[in-house]
Amino acid sequence: MGPGRRRVRADVLVVGAGLAGLHTATLLARAGHDVLLAERRARLGGAVRTTGIFVRRTLDDFALPPEHLGPPIRRVVLYPPSRRRPVTLVSERDEYRVGDMAALYLAGARTAAAAGVRVLLGTRYEGGGRSSFLLSGPDGPVRVRARFVVGADGARSRVARDLVLDRNEHLLTGAEEVFAVPAGERPPTFHCVVDPVLAPGYLAWVVDDGRHAHVGVAGYPDRFPGGMRRALARFSATAPGLDGVRRPAGAEVERRGGPIPVGGMLRRIGCSDGLLVGDAAGAVSPLTAGGLDPCLRLSEHAAAVLDDALRTGRTDALAHYDGAALRARFRGRLALRHGLARVRTPAVATAGFALLRTPPGRAAARRILFG
Repeated sequence: MGPGRRRVRADVLVVGAGLAGLHTATLLARAGHDVLLAERRARLGGAVRTTGIFVRRTLDDFALPPEHLGPPIRRVVLYPPSRRRPVTLVSERDEYRVGDMAALYLAGARTAAAAGVRVLLGTRYEGGGRSSFLLSGPDGPVRVRARFVVGADGARSRVARDLVLDRNEHLLTGAEEVFAVPAGERPPTFHCVVDPVLAPGYLAWVVDDGRHAHVGVAGYPDRFPGGMRRALARFSATAPGLDGVRRPAGAEVERRGGPIPVGGMLRRIGCSDGLLVGDAAGAVSPLTAGGLDPCLRLSEHAAAVLDDALRTGRTDALAHYDGAALRARFRGRLALRHGLARVRTPAVATAGFALLRTPPGRAAARRILFG
């Protein structure tokens, strides 16, 4: 049918082709359901918004393509604002690997398509509800009739708005530069700088796995003294761990940025018409801002709930998709998040490092970073 007149039916419409959306769509298609996935990006390799850090638990539990993962990282170095006397933690196991997110998205899309998912790129979600949703694609508007919709459309989810579900209110803003680094004798290391002036309410980081360096800052957007871009430029010029490494410029540097929800799992993330996954559901660690592990785990739960609802015809099956119950698992990290948000001066951050250097402090840090 011509532009403006297209009609499409599906069991489930998934909005957003990040890891959460791709994983949910693939699981539902493998269960025998008709799934349509809409992604506003014309190229999945463009506009990456995450550093792509996968933790050990994710690597153990999910079959990620090893060819799209960087070398393992066991070493974390924590720096106070002065950068003097940092705290170094080394694990006996491989704790982190940084994914090539563009390649992982493309691999995920191929897997989804092979499972039967209809993937529409360059297609924007315009709104809807009550099983009727409007998309805008390269060939014009598309009206979708779907039993359920899955909001995998990021921290500022439009699906959440249309379904009258909870929306993220506590957001950090992050930005980073990514570039290739020459192999050397530097051990793969995750460097973290806690400086409330440079990165208010969060931290600045360098992840150097021996192949690529990720140099970034994140914090509350209204508390950057001169703006986030200036903070990133300032940090990038003196970032730790990259002494003697040539810094490329221009097209050799990939720049990323975006909002990071840190309010914990939202309470109301599902209703009779659909549900939320990934950043849209607040499935991000409030303290570390790591979201890839919880997004994959929540996607599996979401797919199981939707499969049950589609097979039984019972919309009350979605009542089991309860963010309030899941939120309890983040209680400790939510408390630590509130504490970190109150660190507003370098003096307070420096005093915190005095505790971090004690055996109990180091044990707590290991539990957070390696647990």
